[in-house]
Amino acid sequence: MSDICICGHKKSFDNCCGRFLTGNQLAKTPEQLMRSRYSAYALGGYGDYLLATWFSATSAGLTAESLSKKTVDWLQLEVLSSQQKGDKATVEFNAFYREPDQSGIEVMHEISVFQRVSGRWLYVGGEVTS
Repeated sequence: MSDICICGHKKSFDNCCGRFLTGNQLAKTPEQLMRSRYSAYALGGYGDYLLATWFSATSAGLTAESLSKKTVDWLQLEVLSSQQKGDKATVEFNAFYREPDQSGIEVMHEISVFQRVSGRWLYVGGEVTS
């Protein structure tokens, strides 16, 4: 896939989120991880990646199968801020989406929390508003 990445960066998918979703590279920053997770949800079928990048203490009950299902049409990602202090970080963003069989566009606002464990960034959770 060589199209522009769905996360909104002006890079090709392969040089942006694709390299993380295939497991060829690990995200070096919390924002890269957040963008790649958005891409995984937007494309569907990447439940294994989503589960592997989720902090294990907060992913109880989740399955790769359920995370692979595409439940809405993700349309656009807007990163508002990214902050890191040591091995903890937050990324604030808006994700625009459309529900199946609906014409209106909705927005999900989230402040995601990330933790670096053994050199690898993981998604801990987030404060979501719609």
